[in-house]
Amino acid sequence: MTTSPSTGAPAPEPPDGLPLPQRYQAMVVIILGISLTVIDVSIVNLALPGIARDLQASAAHAVWVVNAYQLGVLAILLPLASLGDLVGYRRVYLGGLALFTLASVVCIVAPSLPVLAGARAVQGMGAAGVMAVNTALVRLTYPRHLLGRGIALNSVVVATSSVAGPTLAAAVLSVASWPWLFAINIPLGVLVLFLAVRALPRNASPPQEGLRLSKLDVTLNILMFSLVFLGADALGTRSSATPGGGSVVGSAGVGAAMLLAGAVIGWFYIRRQLSQALPLFPVDLLRIPLFALSMCTSVTAFTAQTLAYIALPFLLLDGYGKSALETGMLITAWPLSIVVVAPFAGRLIGRHHAGLLGGAGLALMASGLALLALLPVHPSNIDIAWRMALCGAGFGLFQSPNNHTIVTSAPVHRAGGASGMLGTARLTGQTIGAVMLAIIFSFTSAHDGGGPAIALGLAAAFAAAASMFSALRVRH
Repeated sequence: MTTSPSTGAPAPEPPDGLPLPQRYQAMVVIILGISLTVIDVSIVNLALPGIARDLQASAAHAVWVVNAYQLGVLAILLPLASLGDLVGYRRVYLGGLALFTLASVVCIVAPSLPVLAGARAVQGMGAAGVMAVNTALVRLTYPRHLLGRGIALNSVVVATSSVAGPTLAAAVLSVASWPWLFAINIPLGVLVLFLAVRALPRNASPPQEGLRLSKLDVTLNILMFSLVFLGADALGTRSSATPGGGSVVGSAGVGAAMLLAGAVIGWFYIRRQLSQALPLFPVDLLRIPLFALSMCTSVTAFTAQTLAYIALPFLLLDGYGKSALETGMLITAWPLSIVVVAPFAGRLIGRHHAGLLGGAGLALMASGLALLALLPVHPSNIDIAWRMALCGAGFGLFQSPNNHTIVTSAPVHRAGGASGMLGTARLTGQTIGAVMLAIIFSFTSAHDGGGPAIALGLAAAFAAAASMFSALRVRH
């Protein structure tokens, strides 16, 4: 029996999940919301040439349609996760989804690239509201004995959505122009908002009285992630000439300066968090060894996946001369394997230690990546497909148990912080992977198979490191 924070009197135990059919209704909302926001990370990739042409911008500047969204998510994800602990995950979710939908309207009518990039940044902030509390809402929706299945389902949706953007974009762009990539968000966003008001659960327990978000902490969080992201992006693209004829060395210098500034601000910011009752950057959760190792596992695994997933089209299209259709079908073996294996992994949660499941899965993924890096000069489609499937199966075996551990190793009242860190780990790994690939391609050719093979080998090393991090959790 818990006690009420206001009166000290005994309080009833929080409900163990939602009853049926409300549980199904809530999961439909959670799945649709996270699908919308994760797909939008990459849905405009194929449209960048058309956007640059229509808005009279350079290709290098058009990339900021993608970067602005990622930066908007990263900068405010943790503040919104902590806000969910204070005011309710449901409120943060509804506010984020409403902002995401409204920003989509601006994206449709944007008259210039700066306006479009700004709208995408705001759209990313709205998406952060959904991502920040996603798994916290899953935890409130499912009873404890079924939570593994709920997280497995959620993991399948996130993993599939993260690689479905280009496929969906290809379908839309085959019949319509690029603004329709944003237009489809509006009816879906309104529908999900309507359903969310009716179905989403409220926080199981009230927050501690007197706790507030610090404006200084929020500002430091935004500055830290923004400077690190911008600095890493500048370093990763230093092989390109800077606008106005700036030198490569100058671009690298600016990137290094921003990274250093982000590190200094981050040091001060983290030091402040150590004395906070409700730290915005959850250092309290990182003191839990199981949580910290799970975060390391997640960051390194997503770094490996992103390195591979961006490098593979270069390898297949340019290195092996595959057609676009063949390349798309071959790469699909990866997410299909995740869809098949992740529910199976969800049923193993509780029967076997998550550290063992994740370690085994990531070892499979590392093996598949190494085999892709060592493909023969003229591989058959079968040679490529089964290696892709091995990578996807390994990732699917790792992700659900790892997410379950991150969510459940945190106290119930810090479910928002844990949910925010889960999303931050994914985005951090994806950013590191993209920047590392840009650096590799600045020293090697992306079109003769050599650069992509190096990237796949490095991805295998990251997956092996993630496997070791996961195995270390067994003793905890």
